[in-house]
Amino acid sequence: MTRKSTKSGKAESNGQSFEASLKRLESIVESLESGDVPLDQAMELYEEGVLLSKFCGEKLRATELRLKKLGKDAEGNFEVEDLES
Repeated sequence: MTRKSTKSGKAESNGQSFEASLKRLESIVESLESGDVPLDQAMELYEEGVLLSKFCGEKLRATELRLKKLGKDAEGNFEVEDLES
């Protein structure tokens, strides 16, 4: 498993990308939806999925905060502005 829980309960990526984490999460969902997983393993997969979901959500929020909008000022010069919600 490439995730670990910290004292705060947050998942750490251990260098794994958002895309790899999302792919693993999708795999877990497919396994759980199939119904072919023993209960103990299903519980472990569920817990891993929760951590992955939190990691991916945090990564998306951090990325959203970094988005900037390129605009022009009154003199025609380009400037970077925060993305407005």
